[in-house]
Amino acid sequence: MGSKNGKPVLREEDIAALSKSSGLDEAQVRESFDAFVEDYPDGRMKIKDFRELMSKALPKKDASKMEKHVFRIYDANKDGFIDFSEFMLIFFIMSDGAPEEVLTKIFRVFDVNSDGTITQKEMTKLIKDMYGLLQS
Repeated sequence: MGSKNGKPVLREEDIAALSKSSGLDEAQVRESFDAFVEDYPDGRMKIKDFRELMSKALPKKDASKMEKHVFRIYDANKDGFIDFSEFMLIFFIMSDGAPEEVLTKIFRVFDVNSDGTITQKEMTKLIKDMYGLLQS
């Protein structure tokens, strides 16, 4: 993803890559990008925006403890934002990716400090947070 005059733009190579990875045709990728930019004019979703999205997706649940774990999956470059490419890539991997890709993303949820291992402390924290989500 690039920027032109301060506005986010989707480069041709991004469109081709997202089309290939998502199974959408190029027109559908462009439409999805336009909708994303309409909702997030600077082309980046902040954690606050993600929180609102989670509360809409799970209206009767308290997803506050899980949101930071899920946000980490989407924020691949760890810049504190989710851009369109990150959002589309994870969305389609989680919904239609190969088992290895899905498991890699799930592993990233559990690996809280991103050191490549899951400690008992990380596992315990995440299980407690998931349990809280189920109880609400």
